[in-house]
Amino acid sequence: MKRQPLRLAISEATRILEEAGVASPRVDAEILAAHVLGVERDRLPLTPLVDTPVIDALREAVTRRAKRIPLQHITGTAAMGPISVDVGPGVFVPRPETELMLQWGLELLERRDAPVVVDLCTGSGALALAVANARPDARVFAVDNDPAALAWARRNADIRAEAGDTPITLYSGDVGDPKLLADLDGLVDLVLCNPPYVPEGTRVPPEVADHDPPHAVFATERGLGVIKAVVAIAARLLVLDGGVAVEHDDSHGDDGPALLAARRVLSRVVDHTDLAGRARFATARRG
Repeated sequence: MKRQPLRLAISEATRILEEAGVASPRVDAEILAAHVLGVERDRLPLTPLVDTPVIDALREAVTRRAKRIPLQHITGTAAMGPISVDVGPGVFVPRPETELMLQWGLELLERRDAPVVVDLCTGSGALALAVANARPDARVFAVDNDPAALAWARRNADIRAEAGDTPITLYSGDVGDPKLLADLDGLVDLVLCNPPYVPEGTRVPPEVADHDPPHAVFATERGLGVIKAVVAIAARLLVLDGGVAVEHDDSHGDDGPALLAARRVLSRVVDHTDLAGRARFATARRG
């Protein structure tokens, strides 16, 4: 069987993805090549030549990506900190930017024993499961109101538990419910939330418009409707000096922090930027 240089196949894949308007064509081409080969991306240079079936499989994957099917739907997984979760149709794909919020939350927990953590709008369960992986002593609760998302979260929770992580507790509930998790009032060390926050009517890439569930992306009140409910819940859940972190749209650099600052029990409000310098998430402490 004739073997072909992998670097040429990746270069061709990059060209196809670039012409299709994919934002990071080279990176996506390399990730797809690694996926097809079953190796880590940084191991690609160790495979200079590949067989024709590998080239065919890569070409098929690239063709799907060129149709703007999310990369994570093709590979079947999305990363969140040190772990990966399964994703696919029916659940929001976690974004790398959210890892900055995860890092903030884990730093807040560093000097706390057996912390209680709540992940609202959990979707695939990525944030909650990443916390449970990093802090085996934590009690982690994850909430969503979408049965499809909770099915993905349950699948991922079972996988992580089988891998040895501390199991999390999943709840079916809506952040608009003023009694949600009422038994945890005043007991929670950290509230995390990556809610739907894109203002309705905003144009989004095909990967989002055609594949992410709309209710997990868009929100009313200029994208602030769900965030307002999350802030109200966090204000009553948090223990003294507990922290809340809420991701928001890059147009909410003033509005997101203002919603937190408006709660008298919350203080030390800070807005944080992502690696591109865009306003990305707001934090506050109970005190």
